[in-house]
Amino acid sequence: MPKTLVPPEGARDHYGMIDHMPVDAVTIRNANGLTARLISYGARLIEFWAPDRDGRFADLTLGWDTLGDYVAERGCFGATCGRYANRIANARFPLDGETVVLDPNEGKNQLHGGPRGFDKRIWDIVANDESAVVFALASGAGDQGFPGNLRAEVAYRLTDDDVLEIAFSAETDTPTVVNLVNHAYWNLCGHDSGDILNHDLRIDADAYLPVSDEKIPLGEPASAAGTPFDFKAPTRIGDSLNAVPAGYIDHNYCLNGRRGDVRDVAVLSDPVSGRRMVLSTTEAGVQVYTAAHLDGTSIGKGGARYPRAAGLALETQTWPDAPNQSSYPSARLDPGDTYDHRMALKFTTDT
Repeated sequence: MPKTLVPPEGARDHYGMIDHMPVDAVTIRNANGLTARLISYGARLIEFWAPDRDGRFADLTLGWDTLGDYVAERGCFGATCGRYANRIANARFPLDGETVVLDPNEGKNQLHGGPRGFDKRIWDIVANDESAVVFALASGAGDQGFPGNLRAEVAYRLTDDDVLEIAFSAETDTPTVVNLVNHAYWNLCGHDSGDILNHDLRIDADAYLPVSDEKIPLGEPASAAGTPFDFKAPTRIGDSLNAVPAGYIDHNYCLNGRRGDVRDVAVLSDPVSGRRMVLSTTEAGVQVYTAAHLDGTSIGKGGARYPRAAGLALETQTWPDAPNQSSYPSARLDPGDTYDHRMALKFTTDT
């Protein structure tokens, strides 16, 4: 992770104020013109510009026009979510013989770290240069119910081989649980181009986690083979959603390969623009969400109307509700250890 970068003149600009606290924006780019814009509210990716097969650039991430919209709107667009992203059942979990009680914010459950999760905090910008930025956040013991004083960082870097690297890290002074994710919604045809039903998706996972009506995992993984949840081979997203009973996907895929190893886990491609995005990660799962909460009434950046399935979230992660499921990959973080979660998005075009 970059930790000793010197901010160049003009790299940051003022984006707005929340409760008299300034929110800054940072723009990073690579030698090929790929550009990302990020804000300190939620350590959030708010724009990502990349070319199509003909060299025409478009912004590929859904978002809003103003800071007020990001504060008011649901969906965590582009945000870093935590302290525990995704869901914890009944907003509680056991830890060292005690029951940790959290602040619920989705019925009786906790989602994305609680009512004031990390997506709703102003992070410090601790380093940046033309191609990278590092955000940091201190979360005190008892924050949203979680034990331990936690310091978290997320670093974004754009490389000259057209990769957006995102690295999460955290340390604690007391045993706790951590799961940090990036919650960008991607539309490779452009954020204002409609839905992603014509995109093709491949996921290197043989199994997924079935969930209850509250989206809490029901237990052990189920085979995706031969079901509408099967993306082992490239599959048109719209074809899959037509066969899913709920009409949308909001599920964790149990990724193949060993957790901790960086490996390619998913490929998203758009036949219209020719853009292709390869996702790699060190994590054990990826939450695939087809933005079912959007209904065409949401007005995004530049006045774009966002329909259902306007974007696809691919959140690499520890599995949801892992603190309550002893058979799931562990989310525990102890003093002296470092939480280390890396993901990368490589952008290419098909001819």
